[in-house]
Amino acid sequence: METKYTGGCLCGAIRYVAAGDPVFSGNCHCKDCQRSSGGAFVPVMLFSATNVELTGTPRFFARKGDSGRTIERGFCSNCGSQLFAKLEAVPGHLAIRAGTLDDASRFSPKLNFFVASAQPWDEMNPALPRMPREPRGQ
Repeated sequence: METKYTGGCLCGAIRYVAAGDPVFSGNCHCKDCQRSSGGAFVPVMLFSATNVELTGTPRFFARKGDSGRTIERGFCSNCGSQLFAKLEAVPGHLAIRAGTLDDASRFSPKLNFFVASAQPWDEMNPALPRMPREPRGQ
């Protein structure tokens, strides 16, 4: 049986099904992720965009990230939930915020990245590798 991850926004206007296992999972501590989440980091899972089926239409906000590359953050225009990111660095993929999963306990981060921007009050799991900037080839 194929693995599926399901989730959506707070109001239910946007739903998704991601088939298969993520090609990457980790916690981003960049300044933009901190600002957009209002927290210490954003937990993300990266899937091939062809493996993600959407119901509803997210809006996207584009901005250059700490890497110097464009990041488009997708959110529900009704409730404001942030759900996705399209990353110029990895075209053809969609990042899903782990907190939007129906069962967020399925998220299993493999590393912390952009930790050079991490806040001093951010207590990271010491068992996870840390990268000062973005992961390459992870």
